[in-house]
Amino acid sequence: MKTRKLGNTDVELSVIGFGTWAIGGGNWGMGWGDQDEKDSIAAILEGLDQGINWIDTAHAYGFGESESAVGKAVKEYGGEVFVATKCGVLPKEDRSPYRFISRKTIFEEVEGSLKRLQTDCIDLYQIHWPEPQENVEEGWQALLDLQKEGKIRHPGVCNFFENELNRAESLGHVTSNQPQYSLLDRRIEPDVLNWCREKSTGLLTYSPMHSGLLTGKVSREWYESLPSNDWRKHKKDHPVTKHLQEPNLENFLDFVENLKTIAAESDYTVGQLAVAWVLSHSEVTSAIVGARKPGQIVETAQAAEWELSQDELDRIENACSEFAQNVK
Repeated sequence: MKTRKLGNTDVELSVIGFGTWAIGGGNWGMGWGDQDEKDSIAAILEGLDQGINWIDTAHAYGFGESESAVGKAVKEYGGEVFVATKCGVLPKEDRSPYRFISRKTIFEEVEGSLKRLQTDCIDLYQIHWPEPQENVEEGWQALLDLQKEGKIRHPGVCNFFENELNRAESLGHVTSNQPQYSLLDRRIEPDVLNWCREKSTGLLTYSPMHSGLLTGKVSREWYESLPSNDWRKHKKDHPVTKHLQEPNLENFLDFVENLKTIAAESDYTVGQLAVAWVLSHSEVTSAIVGARKPGQIVETAQAAEWELSQDELDRIENACSEFAQNVK
């Protein structure tokens, strides 16, 4: 597996990271359906065997369930694994998530994460969302202080744009930023890409396959078959799931067929194309992809070997432009 340097650190991360959002189970409001922990551990171990050397998780993913599975998998693996987790999404009484950062809550959260991950120091600790906005400096200073205390090695952020990045950077260097980035979500172009390059901040992008929409497996039947506790099924007004609703669905399926044609010519899948496209941007350190059971990550990991040609990039861009013109 190819690696890229994480910002200005000496850490070399595999260009594909193992994402664990989907293994948090279905009982927390943004879950992907019920999950067997044995499957989660087996999938993680398979990813590590494929050469992936880092795992991304969060307290929010099942409010501890994902971190616990990661801790068990890394212990069973026994080798060196770079583990990143997040703070700043807390459970309401009904276990639905809400975003909140403060010094007090972050210091409380990190203790739980350390315990579940079975470690005394977290490799990369990230603010999950910059909310509330007025607490960005307070939250970032909390991470800098945790670094000084030796509880975390590197402080990072997620879902930060230029304004929040500048506010954090003024207090101390932002090791990494983790935004969503895919063919269907390009909000970080060009400002965040440029900012991370200029500041030597690592860029760890999540959902390159846009939460499963760019796997090539989406159909009306696929969508109907999703369990009721899969967030993609019950959050119909979400920016991601809008493509699954009429009148957008037909246009979206046509777009995927165009991508499928491009990918097939090089013996790859749409999912692999989506990941390879994200990695074609030199600013990106690593693309985070998820897996819920053995067999899934093996296919996706092959995207690391595909360097898209300029002709392929141009054809993908044309397909995206045509698709965007028809989105309602």
